[in-house]
Amino acid sequence: MTAIGVLGAGTWGTVLANHLAGQGHDVQLWARDEELARVIGERHQNPIYLSGRVLSDRLRATSDLGAGVRGREVVVCAVPSQGVGTVLGAAAANLGTGTILVCASKGIEVETLRRMSEIAAETLPGRPYVVLSGPSFATEVLEGQPTAVVAASVSGAAAARVQDLFTAGPLRVYTSADVIGTELAGACKNVIAIAAGMCEGLALGHNPRAALVTRGLAEMSRLGMALGADPLTFSGLAGVGDLVLTSWGSLSRNRTLGSALGRGETLAGYLERNRVVVEGVPTARAALRLAAQAGVEMPISAKVAECLFEGKSPRRAIAELMERPPKPEHWT
Repeated sequence: MTAIGVLGAGTWGTVLANHLAGQGHDVQLWARDEELARVIGERHQNPIYLSGRVLSDRLRATSDLGAGVRGREVVVCAVPSQGVGTVLGAAAANLGTGTILVCASKGIEVETLRRMSEIAAETLPGRPYVVLSGPSFATEVLEGQPTAVVAASVSGAAAARVQDLFTAGPLRVYTSADVIGTELAGACKNVIAIAAGMCEGLALGHNPRAALVTRGLAEMSRLGMALGADPLTFSGLAGVGDLVLTSWGSLSRNRTLGSALGRGETLAGYLERNRVVVEGVPTARAALRLAAQAGVEMPISAKVAECLFEGKSPRRAIAELMERPPKPEHWT
């Protein structure tokens, strides 16, 4: 039995905590909301994010961040990407120097352009770091549907430990040494998924969506390689696997937002109506700034950003992508 803390009682954090508790581990889930923590601990339900679902009776919850991580051998971070720095900074004093940090948050910090591993290295120096990513809708994991993800770390021992902890029942974990590629793929695929959703909202067919997702993968890979990633990562679970799921899956928040934009809704109106975190929105800004620094072209992501923040119509954005000068598919 391993003592594990999970930060973030949203859908993914709760499901990961429930999965680990179900394997017999000592799991403490941290929820920012005191009442939510009480309900999870006493009723074994998360009525906000997983209404009607029953959680493991072994799962405990707290709203005290220090208590949630103190003495834990492994801490899983599953808060929205823009809050990772704040939460890890607040937890730092209570994390042991040997605690393995597993990050399940997908994004790039907008203000600093830091990936999650860079935030962890600055906030929690010296702790082993593992990024957990791949095609994984949380509710399907909770339902016991077979799911495969990747645990990436510069520490082979840490990646293997996380693989051993999480691999059970419906969840199969592969290991990787490519932290940069795994993080960039997990973040940037959300932007492409918004574009795929726009095609759906415009009632376009399968041809445009297939082209868009394939070329989206190409620009994700270009950025990754420019920043030191292994190109093979983008053909694996964290890359094409997660991209396909997020672009086509009905449970995808990013695809759903894109579909609403394609039907004429505004970003502000959608977020006001839904009150959800859509990671592709801040990532659109951050990825383009990283690309500019690296001298990498990301035309699909650029058009998504114009639709999100400048009011460009999705139909016009797609037309402009089709009007770009012809190029070879692959180039060096």
